[in-house]
Amino acid sequence: MSPQMVIDIMQESFKVSLYLAMPSLLSALVVGVIISVIQSVTSIQEQTLVFVPKMLAVMLSLMLFFAWMLNMGVHFTEGMFKAIPEFIK
Repeated sequence: MSPQMVIDIMQESFKVSLYLAMPSLLSALVVGVIISVIQSVTSIQEQTLVFVPKMLAVMLSLMLFFAWMLNMGVHFTEGMFKAIPEFIK
């Protein structure tokens, strides 16, 4: 296994990890910013107010994107298993 092959595998795994985490993180970010703006406008500075909407947004995004995320993870894993003979050379 060449050093370039290891670098390529790591780059692909980081890319897949980023794609799998992105829907949840982006939904939490958007909801957090919206709630923060609402808190700033209304002068309500309750820290726990953001928690429930963020959790709901993350759960909703996981429900919406789960099939896509599962497909991407399975595709990456199948690619790794199919490439095992190349790793042994």
